[in-house]
Amino acid sequence: MKIRPYTLADFEGLLAVQKEAFPPPFPEELWWSKSQISSHIETFPEGSLLAEINGVIVGSATSLIVQYDGSPHTWEEVADNGYIKKSHNPNGDSLYGIDVCVKPSYRGQGVAAALYEARKELVQQLNLKRFIAGCRIPNYHHHAQELDVNTYVQKVVKGDIHDLVLTFMLKQGLTPLQTLADYLDDDESCHYGVLVEWQPSK
Repeated sequence: MKIRPYTLADFEGLLAVQKEAFPPPFPEELWWSKSQISSHIETFPEGSLLAEINGVIVGSATSLIVQYDGSPHTWEEVADNGYIKKSHNPNGDSLYGIDVCVKPSYRGQGVAAALYEARKELVQQLNLKRFIAGCRIPNYHHHAQELDVNTYVQKVVKGDIHDLVLTFMLKQGLTPLQTLADYLDDDESCHYGVLVEWQPSK
């Protein structure tokens, strides 16, 4: 497996990953557009990564730099509606991951984990304080009647509840920082996101 920065020449391969990972009825307008990919590369090429196996693009991950201050935000705000140009702060202290996407036919082969490792390496290369990402909690809707979101997160951290995304994040060495209301238009997560972080060891 090879992890490398993506370029505009990779657009069709990146789109193929999105199409396989988010097939209809997922709205096509939510796939990365060529103008968004171009903006990622122009704004912060180091944070625009893909995974390749035998020359086939099998996953991608996009990040930007922010100054983390704990203030509430939505995915659209931090991602600049997917363009990152207005939200990227080259003088910030934190690498913020706005997406990871892996072809379903290649899942279970460590693709996402390799992309997260590359992001951790980037944090260290750029001497940043942390890697953070807004994490979906897609199993929360099964528990929302009896558990508030913070209690749910605590139970996932303890291992009492398995969450499809948050449990994976915990396995990557990330820990919850805060919960964010109305982070995404996401019924399964009851529109919550959980900001998770990884810090390099001192």
